[in-house]
Amino acid sequence: MLGTPFGLAVLACLALAGWAVWSGGALDGPVARQVRTTSFYADPGLDVDRAAAERIIGNRRLVVILRSPGADLRDTCKQVHRAADGTVVLVLSRDGDDYDTYGCALVPGYDKKNLGKAAAAEMIIGRGIDTFADRPLEAVKVIAVNYDRLVKAGTVPDGARTISPSLPRFLLAAAAVTGVVAGASLLYLGGRRAGRLAAARRVRRDGLTDSRSALSAATAGLAQQIIDLDPQYALLYGRQGDDSGFARRYRQLTSDHAALLDRLATLDDTDEAAVGKLTAHVESLSRRAQALADKQPERHDAQPEKS
Repeated sequence: MLGTPFGLAVLACLALAGWAVWSGGALDGPVARQVRTTSFYADPGLDVDRAAAERIIGNRRLVVILRSPGADLRDTCKQVHRAADGTVVLVLSRDGDDYDTYGCALVPGYDKKNLGKAAAAEMIIGRGIDTFADRPLEAVKVIAVNYDRLVKAGTVPDGARTISPSLPRFLLAAAAVTGVVAGASLLYLGGRRAGRLAAARRVRRDGLTDSRSALSAATAGLAQQIIDLDPQYALLYGRQGDDSGFARRYRQLTSDHAALLDRLATLDDTDEAAVGKLTAHVESLSRRAQALADKQPERHDAQPEKS
């Protein structure tokens, strides 16, 4: 199955889904998942106005993470490497009357040509915050001022932080929209085609019903004509006792009628051509019966059909 177009499409969808899961942060921890879309994180239980801290940072390429005392700050920086890529991250926690800090400048080229600038940013970003150990929001304001100084000095690149869904999410969204539109279009076109086929079948069925009804009516009329002729045949045959022209034609008519009834019993109602052909034969027999009733000579324009 994997070698078929369907199998290849399934594999492509699985690869895209895996990429979306990985790059979208489904495997991130709680800290990384939070800073992927916000600029401030505080551990649960810490008394700090998170919304106010986010407003202070604004759209700077800065992420501040406030951890509980005793937390592993270095490991926290490792956790947010992908989620906060392109920003200056400062991880801090309360340590008595001071802050314990760990900075990681995840600016472009921080591990190569901008290594020195990144190291300078990590040392400067947390300066002066120990004075506000009991006032986290004031510490965030100092961090924001330090960041602006780093930008003015050219230590970190200027520009706003943009948070947008990853490419796989766009692709999945586009694929979902395309799938819905394509599925709806297929359902619409399939429904129209099914409707046309159903209408055509209905027309054919109605036509066959009408043809069968016409055949049944013609057959019933022929039977009534033969019944009406029967007294004349009995009278003539009783008087003459011989094979007069009327009697011969009457017997041939009844014989053809009996053969007709055998054919009606085995007629396929769905065979429109057969129904039409048999209807024409019944009409021919009906004309012969009418000629007998009118005592007209036998005509040969419509020969009885062989059964």
